[in-house]
Amino acid sequence: MELKTLTYLVVGASFALYIGIAIWSRAHSTGDFYIAGKTVSPIANGMATAADWMSAASFISMAGLIAFLGYDGSVYLMGWTGGYVLLALFLAPYLRKFGKFTVPEFIAERYYSRTARIVAVICLIFVSFTYVAGQMRGVGIVFSRFLEVDLTVGLLVGMGVVFVYAVLGGMKGITYTQVAQYCVLIFAYTVPAIFIAIQITGNPLPQMAFGAEVGNTGVSLLDKLDDIVTALGFNQYTSGTKSTIDVFCITLALMVGTAGLPHVIVRFFTVPKVRDARSSAGYALLFIAILYTTAPAVGAMARYNLVNTVQPGEIGSTDGNIAYAERPEWFETWERTGLLKFEDRNGDGRVQYYNDGNPAYASTAASYGWQGNELTVDNDIMVLANPEIADLPNWVVALVAAGGIAAALSTAAGLLLVISAAISHDIIKGIVVPEISEKNELLAGRIAAAFAILIAGYLGFDPPGWVAQVVAFAFGLAAASLFPVILLGIFFKRINKEGAIAGMLSGLLFTYGYIEYFKGLFLKWAGAPWGENVTANWLFGISPEGIGVVGMMLSFLVAFAVSYSTAPPPERIQHMVENIRVPRAQ
Repeated sequence: MELKTLTYLVVGASFALYIGIAIWSRAHSTGDFYIAGKTVSPIANGMATAADWMSAASFISMAGLIAFLGYDGSVYLMGWTGGYVLLALFLAPYLRKFGKFTVPEFIAERYYSRTARIVAVICLIFVSFTYVAGQMRGVGIVFSRFLEVDLTVGLLVGMGVVFVYAVLGGMKGITYTQVAQYCVLIFAYTVPAIFIAIQITGNPLPQMAFGAEVGNTGVSLLDKLDDIVTALGFNQYTSGTKSTIDVFCITLALMVGTAGLPHVIVRFFTVPKVRDARSSAGYALLFIAILYTTAPAVGAMARYNLVNTVQPGEIGSTDGNIAYAERPEWFETWERTGLLKFEDRNGDGRVQYYNDGNPAYASTAASYGWQGNELTVDNDIMVLANPEIADLPNWVVALVAAGGIAAALSTAAGLLLVISAAISHDIIKGIVVPEISEKNELLAGRIAAAFAILIAGYLGFDPPGWVAQVVAFAFGLAAASLFPVILLGIFFKRINKEGAIAGMLSGLLFTYGYIEYFKGLFLKWAGAPWGENVTANWLFGISPEGIGVVGMMLSFLVAFAVSYSTAPPPERIQHMVENIRVPRAQ
């Protein structure tokens, strides 16, 4: 069966499964809609949490980053994994014990302030819409390639599917849909990795193949990759180029940003007991580890296959690169998406792929008659294209398409529901119309979710960067705004409403302004004032992906300074904070 037909069948079957689950688990109350009625088992919640957390950035983009950045890409791997551990140990059980529907509701009661609730909603919306822009880009990439439809059509289909199970099923429908999506995405990620590991090293375990030798050459995969990429002027794969401070800040920003993500935190409100929140956190970490220990091998093997396909002959020789007219089928199909581009700079009809930004390699390239790199490969296509490059069976390629869509849609649905809850529960019920009936609140939540999906789709047409980069921005915003006040709200009873509000606003505005200035998050005037040499103007040498750490420190500093210069919280609030931390047999 041809790939297009098979992909339609596999993806269509997965969509039917998701919609069927949404209909079966339709929300009938606000409790069902916001927190699945607190009836989800720890194992199911762990699986749903893993799917919610492992977005298109994890499935599609992270291994692509590792493929092209090598050692530097490890910051995403370390940051996201470490962040989940931080969330599971220090925040999730306490927030579940507090027992509210949303993060802004916790902030409102802990800081005894409607204003704090509104500011928390603003922070949440900034974080969630930034995050969802990356997910919708992932949906567009998968649809545009595998279903061979226009990006607009692909996004509309994805929006329609999310609309059905998010608006109809609410958190209850999303939870059980995410269980199915986890099964799809993890199977889709590991199966091709096993096939390719066997092809390259003969070892079926990708985690072991990562350090195994290539064929019978006696050379390990990483050593071979180092030789190949340095021969083409690229940086050594196993060594980094980022400064130590930037590596530290990006890793820490991703860690604390994970712990401040509202769509992940709310998952721990769906289990019956506090002890179940801890158990589901452990299960989720186990389920997440399957993908995250596989990703480094997937990235390395993808880069190895790409270079060997483009340079099938002697690396760096004048005739070692392929003739454009003889390019493989996968090359042509990805060209049609616009995510892989070839420009014949020297008119020889061959694909020159090398690092033309390396001055030391310029003279070597010139001696071959090369006049600049001719191949541009988008980071985000590597996981999706890798099975095709490796010439795996069509059913494997179709499975990867279904997995990529599942990863993007699972997180998008969780984010959209958080936005919906923030508007209907925190703004409409919490502030504007406190006496609203449960039926009308449920209707308001569904309408808010529908509008959020429309905005998310719009952002997917013109996102501010590749998937993992956009997600890193969202994590930075969460690290600088929501994480400090949640952590302080649990462990520091002296922090008051004035400190919390000032801390959230200062962290959010500083971090957003920095990212906007250098990258153009939504306003699209990225880096204009700095010209070409933008890195020289980074504050302390910290990139926009890592600036959330500075924003977080600013938020902590402002919160403490303002709190200790104003009146302490009421006694009842201080007792409530103490009570949250008291362990009970639950």
